[in-house]
Amino acid sequence: MTSRSQLRFALGATLCAAWITAAATTLPAQEFALEFDTAGTKIEFTLADVLHTVHGAFQLKSGAIRFDPDTGKATGKAVVDAASGDSGSRGRDRRMRKDILQSERYPEITFIPSFVEGRVAPEGESHVQVHGVFRLCGQDHDIVLPANVSAGGQRWSATAHFVVPYVKWGLKNPSTLILRVSDKVEIDLRVVGTVSRTVRVPVPGKT
Repeated sequence: MTSRSQLRFALGATLCAAWITAAATTLPAQEFALEFDTAGTKIEFTLADVLHTVHGAFQLKSGAIRFDPDTGKATGKAVVDAASGDSGSRGRDRRMRKDILQSERYPEITFIPSFVEGRVAPEGESHVQVHGVFRLCGQDHDIVLPANVSAGGQRWSATAHFVVPYVKWGLKNPSTLILRVSDKVEIDLRVVGTVSRTVRVPVPGKT
């Protein structure tokens, strides 16, 4: 390659790199907005005891999360009706609402996300860790939820399994002299909803 050809090649490569950089910096940054479908979302719990295992469910009141796929920063809130716990036993559920969850005083159980660790693919399956604060009976607890996310078009779904050490978190242990139950409850989530993308307007002086 002659010197003139080398010069033209170097100039062309430089201009191409500059164009790519300029195009990347001028593309509008986007956020994902996830709206929860309260009717389609399932929140199930499992509490083990000596004689048998108790299964039940709670109802989602509302849920919406926004997150920046570039930084992972997340905002929003998921709200669960604390009085909706249903294990199939009226007496047990009444005690759970009154003595354990104190649902008259604390009617909502909430999760407030702060950070999504991992890449969420706009189409197909993704595995992420959602960091945030779990508020139970008026107390905040840092928690990380491992979630499997599936996205397609304007619909999305996610599943997660995690353990709540409710006794360690200060809630009353419902065990009696006859009935002994675990001091942890397992939670299984199946969340569905809609997804949209919005342009994130940068704040002057901030990235």
